[in-house]
Amino acid sequence: MAETGEGPPLVLLHGGGPGASGVSNYARNIAALAKEYRVVVPDLPGYGPSSKGIDRADPFGEVADRIRGLLDRLGLDKAHFIGNSLGGACALRLPGHPRPGRPDDPHGPRRPRRHPRAAHPRTQQPARLLHGEGAFTAEAGEVHPQHQDSIDPEVVAAPPLKRPKSLKTLWKMDATRDARLSRLPVPTLVLWGAADKVNKPSGGPMLADRMPNCDLYMVADTGHWVQFERAELFNRLCADFLAGRG
Repeated sequence: MAETGEGPPLVLLHGGGPGASGVSNYARNIAALAKEYRVVVPDLPGYGPSSKGIDRADPFGEVADRIRGLLDRLGLDKAHFIGNSLGGACALRLPGHPRPGRPDDPHGPRRPRRHPRAAHPRTQQPARLLHGEGAFTAEAGEVHPQHQDSIDPEVVAAPPLKRPKSLKTLWKMDATRDARLSRLPVPTLVLWGAADKVNKPSGGPMLADRMPNCDLYMVADTGHWVQFERAELFNRLCADFLAGRG
């Protein structure tokens, strides 16, 4: 886990692509956001040095439960959240929603936590994640750090996420279709790349229609990693939204 800056706590939850990590997903955002916030960047379960193994029947709920535990260990009663892809889906599960099929959270009700939600990476291929030319560059022969992490023997032995076996499974896992979102009062900002090739851009309006207190910004000519491809815009929008600056 990385931590920097001072101010209200802001937790950055990374995406679920093979080899993903908090610092690599938010390499272009951490320093800018740390000017106003105490930025906490964990590696989610199954990624980086975090413990391996995750409940694939409900990965969003599993990660949300563990992030609640992290907040308890840090002594944080509430926090802002930015979630990218898998991290965004988990952030939507944090404001008091128990996991499906479970009794009420044994830890009791929790205060709602504000969280903007970004676009969704689920694969390690930069060409698919990014849209604009020049958004990703690497020296000839350079191994992208996310790919290097994805071939770690522990990750290969216990991949945190596997491709769903059927569209029915994918439908159940898709956080944009969680009926409980219609009861979520937490102010939320959705940023979605209009040229996203990993998750259909129609997911952005779907969230905005379902959630009662949601702002939507469709980012033109941008792919799956809004926070990387349009870092300056992403940083400004998130910081202003969290501070209530319009």
